[in-house]
Amino acid sequence: MPNSLPLTLQQARKLALVSQQLPNSVFSRGLKGTFEAINHLGYVQIDTISVVERAHHHTLYNRVPYYRHGYLDKLVEQRKIFEYWSHAAAYLPFDDYRFCLPRMHAIKQGQRHWYKKNSRLMKYVLQRITSDGALQAKDFEEHQGFSGGMWEWGPIKQAIEHLFMQGDLLVTKRNNFQKVFDLAERVVPSDLSTKKPSRIEYAHYLIDRYLKAHGIGHLSEFGYLRKTMGPTIKQALNEKIESGDVLEVKLKTKSEQLFVTPGFETLLDQRLAHSKAKILSPFDNLVIQRKRILRLFNFDYQLECYLPEVKRKHGYFTLPILWKGNLVARMDAKADRKNKVFIIRNLELEKKLKKVDEFGYYFSRSLNEFSDFNGCDEIRVASRLRNSVKSLIIDQE
Repeated sequence: MPNSLPLTLQQARKLALVSQQLPNSVFSRGLKGTFEAINHLGYVQIDTISVVERAHHHTLYNRVPYYRHGYLDKLVEQRKIFEYWSHAAAYLPFDDYRFCLPRMHAIKQGQRHWYKKNSRLMKYVLQRITSDGALQAKDFEEHQGFSGGMWEWGPIKQAIEHLFMQGDLLVTKRNNFQKVFDLAERVVPSDLSTKKPSRIEYAHYLIDRYLKAHGIGHLSEFGYLRKTMGPTIKQALNEKIESGDVLEVKLKTKSEQLFVTPGFETLLDQRLAHSKAKILSPFDNLVIQRKRILRLFNFDYQLECYLPEVKRKHGYFTLPILWKGNLVARMDAKADRKNKVFIIRNLELEKKLKKVDEFGYYFSRSLNEFSDFNGCDEIRVASRLRNSVKSLIIDQE
């Protein structure tokens, strides 16, 4: 067998999409499928931006038939998933809890997170939650004797966040999207392993998790935003190649070395559902690594809501659109839930999209469903777009 197996760019895209369960999915319906999706993907990112439906719901909506918002709260209640940090805030399967311990321990031992550690205030928070039970940050706001100065609202919230990141507290539930914290020992299932993995074991886990969820990966992608893990991941990858657990592949049109697992051919045998267009979240697992989607899909994408308005090229909150195995468009949209109107502020097609009329038919169907998911019963197009977009959106006038 050659050192590197040849792979076409189209095959690499297919591996990524089939592994991500897009556009077609094999997950079960409802609550069961929601857990299956999180367990397979490894995490679902949590985001507070609600211009359209929040990222964690949006990501699952695209993969789980009959997904409902309450499923995440139910799975947290059942102790099947928990909140912590992946590359960002996320829901993760509880079976992966011990692989969060390296980050927790590092922060506890002094690794800087966001805020300077306030040991006195952290001790006070722990004492309150130990004696009073699970609390929200706001429950500390008017505590007698702790108002003003160092005990003001900001530092309390920072202390809770620090205790959460170092693993002393976990989120036991949310009330109206506000976190309720309890001692980790009361939240972690008693039969769960809490043995901290070694660095090399953690690196093997990161590679395995990534290839399961994405099908194909570059060395730089396995430890995304885990800056200190690079050398150990490279060592683990070499061990996996030597044992045959990972195979090297090379794209025919590119010089970059990529990696897959044995049996990847069975993924290539699966069919992609070309009749579906998927409107993706900017934080969807498929697109969160921007260099990756540029490499595989030739889709140059940046979320511009963090940029000043004058520097935005495509819009405040553009959503990538997947169709026929490629990322072919982007839409800047807003759900006006009060008036139940879904507003398209911008819609841009990639030059590589050739069958525009056919795309318009399937995009229109997906748009209607996505509008419903966002609690809207009317779709409105910005006036400057009406002439160019009208032919793409069927029966919306």
